Amino acid sequence: MAETARDGGTADRIARLRLIRTSGIGPVTYAQLLLRFGSAEAALDAVPVLARRGGGGPPVVATVAEAERELAAVERLGARHLFRGQGLYPALLDEIDSAPPALIVAGNLALLDRTAIGMVGARNASAAAVRFARMLAHDLAAAGIVVVSGLARGIDTAAHQGALSGGTIAVVAGGIDICYPPENEALQRTIAQDGLLIAEQPPGTEPKARHFPYRNRIIAGLSRGLVVVEAAPKSGSLISARFANEFGREVMAVPGSPLDPRAQGCNQLIRDGATLIQSAADVMESLSPFHAAALAQPPSRYVAPNMVADADDRDRRTVSDLLGPTAVAVDEIVRQSGLAPAIVQTVLLELELAGRLERHAGGRVALIG
Repeated sequence: MAETARDGGTADRIARLRLIRTSGIGPVTYAQLLLRFGSAEAALDAVPVLARRGGGGPPVVATVAEAERELAAVERLGARHLFRGQGLYPALLDEIDSAPPALIVAGNLALLDRTAIGMVGARNASAAAVRFARMLAHDLAAAGIVVVSGLARGIDTAAHQGALSGGTIAVVAGGIDICYPPENEALQRTIAQDGLLIAEQPPGTEPKARHFPYRNRIIAGLSRGLVVVEAAPKSGSLISARFANEFGREVMAVPGSPLDPRAQGCNQLIRDGATLIQSAADVMESLSPFHAAALAQPPSRYVAPNMVADADDRDRRTVSDLLGPTAVAVDEIVRQSGLAPAIVQTVLLELELAGRLERHAGGRVALIG
């Protein structure tokens, strides 16, 4: 049986954290486990069995003590957890299948209820681009729009500075108590008091390269649209734009000189259909149809695929034979296998818990090793 805690509400938070911090359990798997088993406590009991069915050993499950230490550390920092599927979790972010199972937040939670625009761009931005980003963010905040960015050097910093008086949200790649880059320590602390600071990683986590794409998807997921101000080809800002496009958000870009490599990403985005932005009025105009539709139909929360289906050994062989090191869409696996979607999802869940499956963006999966 899974370890338990005495208090009901605390026990649920601890069980959720243990499930979230268990190796091999990502956002999609977490949602599927809760749907299938009804609670994090029941899912924890089932994880070793599912992993064995997937052909691997049981994953390393976080302990009650580890979860309790994280809860205590977050509380000491004056922050709190927002768990997916519970009331305060941002509804727009909850629409996407890769939404974090938990966010750690500090500051003004009311900002999550307001219309938000993401703003990202080059770390080594030009002086003109930094000035423009700061002015654009200021004008958007003055119009009641919350500006979301990643607290990086360059455009991110300018966006937060410009919007601070009207409302800004910073999503950090590491723990909520880790200031990166170091020169933004004062800005990060100010946002944690007057704006909203968000982290996906537990306290004490130093940001690593793999954390930044995770952060970028949160920025895109929280926002109605995303503005890119200076971005080189293959930059992290273009990863954010790709996420925004996948999530059905409006992608906007500020044009730049074709002679400046830092403008090539934005110019390419515009060429590919992004909205050209020269002022806050352009952003508001681009946002209007999306905002009107959102008001008519509030965001719907993500519902994991139906997982209430068991698979037999023949089903497992059928699905495994269709998988390989190249990522393929789950829908394609369903089509080629001829199996019910719920059975395919069950087999994929078992393989992931066994450490044999990796999930990729766009609902694609691949075998590991």
